[in-house]
Amino acid sequence: MATARPTTPAAPPSFLSLAADPLRWRLLIALAHGDLRVRELAALVDRPQSLVSYHLSKLSAAGVLTRRKSSADGRDSYYALDLARCGDLLAASAGGLHPGLRLAVPPRGPRADGGPIRGRVLFLCTGNSGRSQIAEALAADLSGGTVEARSAGSDPKPLHPLAVRVMGERGIDIAGRRSKHLDEFAGERFDFVVTLCDRVREVCPEFPGEPDTIHWSIPDPAREGRTSRQSLRAFERTAAELAVRIPYLLDLIGSAASTPGGDRR
Repeated sequence: MATARPTTPAAPPSFLSLAADPLRWRLLIALAHGDLRVRELAALVDRPQSLVSYHLSKLSAAGVLTRRKSSADGRDSYYALDLARCGDLLAASAGGLHPGLRLAVPPRGPRADGGPIRGRVLFLCTGNSGRSQIAEALAADLSGGTVEARSAGSDPKPLHPLAVRVMGERGIDIAGRRSKHLDEFAGERFDFVVTLCDRVREVCPEFPGEPDTIHWSIPDPAREGRTSRQSLRAFERTAAELAVRIPYLLDLIGSAASTPGGDRR
């Protein structure tokens, strides 16, 4: 008796074909660490900028990259990788080969494992009034206390009331926190320093111990809305984006701390 065989697609899943290109894979690896400009990516992979732009357009068309104008130089743009979408596409690709290989994407939520602090991270933006304060609070909350988070700015402004509101709606009270200048942390050691706006990236000083530096190109929500409703939505979008990005940062921090020699404190 002939063995019945399942009908198989003529081509592998599109994401596997997309990522299988060696240059595109290198670009994905670079962008998985943080947001970068095309000229920085070209320097990292040692390829012409025109070629890198071509491959970035392919990745953008697949919906795994977003592009934002730089707030420091409007002629420039930053590319950001959507890690959550990449995870979904990889899971679907594995399941396409065999149902038993279908990957379960781990839940992204608070960790309550407790224990000693296993990493220190500093979030920086210009005013320390919105983005970096939200990031600091989310990192502390989502890590379950296993990561010590701090925030500061290059030109501190009072904490924005909408930042307090959107975090309060997430059950996190940041009312009463003060804004701080990044000079307050100049002599401290951090495992990771994350810049959240393009302007502060240009003036970010060096910190002791050579921390891992990451850039996330996130627009200033205080500059986005013309009405109170638009302003609130801008802060909600900022908090939502950071709530997606930070769990992946926590995975990175945990991985660095568990690697021999990875904890630099």
